[in-house]
Amino acid sequence: MNVGTAARRTGLPAKTIRYYEDIGLISPARADNGYRDYSGDDIHRLAFLRRARGLGFSIEDCRQLMALYRDKGRASQDVRAIAKSHVAAIDAKLAELQSMRATLHKLIHACHGDDRPDCPILDDMAGKPAD
Repeated sequence: MNVGTAARRTGLPAKTIRYYEDIGLISPARADNGYRDYSGDDIHRLAFLRRARGLGFSIEDCRQLMALYRDKGRASQDVRAIAKSHVAAIDAKLAELQSMRATLHKLIHACHGDDRPDCPILDDMAGKPAD
């Protein structure tokens, strides 16, 4: 099948599918006319990539997960280690976001929100000490 059909069947944009080919995540066959010819296995791999990317895995993680998926002799601990590392990164990002949220709430509370020009939010961003 062509890239348009593959895109419809996987829910991925054709541009993304071509990108995945460019970086070696998939390698569809080529028809006699030179066009990409996606097989059922290619569609399955693309759906796998769509799900993995939807879970926030990086391209490199996806590359490793695809290799492990293809390796029937894999150790599940290898897959688990990648997933655990990803959860740790998510947890770190959540902590960072919670800290940002708390800081913004504090600054919003300190701001009078009136017609005066003084603004503790802008002062904080500019690195000025609080009064």
